[in-house]
Amino acid sequence: MDLDGKVALVLGGIKGIGKAVGLALAREGVKVAATYHDWLDELPRMQSDFAETGQAHLLINVNLRDTGKIDAAVRQVVGHFGCLNILINNIERGGWPVVHGPYSRDQWDLEIETTLRAKQWVFEAALPHLKASGDGCVINISSIAGIVGRSGPASYVFNEGYSAANRGISILTETWARLGAPNVRVNEIMLGLFETRHAEKTRGWTLLTDDQKKALIDHTLLGRTGKIVDVINAVRFILADAPYMTGAVLRLDGGYVLGGEGIAPMPEGVE
Repeated sequence: MDLDGKVALVLGGIKGIGKAVGLALAREGVKVAATYHDWLDELPRMQSDFAETGQAHLLINVNLRDTGKIDAAVRQVVGHFGCLNILINNIERGGWPVVHGPYSRDQWDLEIETTLRAKQWVFEAALPHLKASGDGCVINISSIAGIVGRSGPASYVFNEGYSAANRGISILTETWARLGAPNVRVNEIMLGLFETRHAEKTRGWTLLTDDQKKALIDHTLLGRTGKIVDVINAVRFILADAPYMTGAVLRLDGGYVLGGEGIAPMPEGVE
């Protein structure tokens, strides 16, 4: 896909990964519509950062947990730019056990509604427009919580609701790839511990002990947490350089999922 002149809808664009991806796309000539709802203290910076790209953009204040507002938000994007080529399905809410403690019903619902349900209905509203573009692409952003759940060093990081929601995203990725083919590719980037998501620049990370942080890093084969640029590069790869890729999961976790098991020395054998 040639990115110049394309139109992208980026969910959760007010800060962190969503904002960084939106800005990176804008700098490559993409017309970006970015949603926001919470963290309104970040709005002036969001506005100025997108303005500085010099690229046409649209910032939409919408609560995507209110599914009745999703169709109108997508129509607003298409009405403003004339089409829709790319959907970055980034919105999520994860409840750290170390922050929230035992689940409340409200916290469970918040995580499921934001991380899973909103993605479903945004895709549903966007799909006809993505198909009409003739070369659409959807990228679902998920978490390795869908694989590891509340276990091992991540027991302080991933709650069950968030983990279940992310397991669900992988099922949606495969189903949506079938629904979108052949004109819409649907892929997933499954994130491990990233600086603005489950790592250094988050509230939860500051509540972990040094030993708990070390255990998480030691469980990661590359021995570090992820940087936002890692996500940007993965997004760009899927959009621009992977035209034959759909229904796939790109696990971007520095080897966390594999890190729990070492390899025993090779035995000498008997022959």
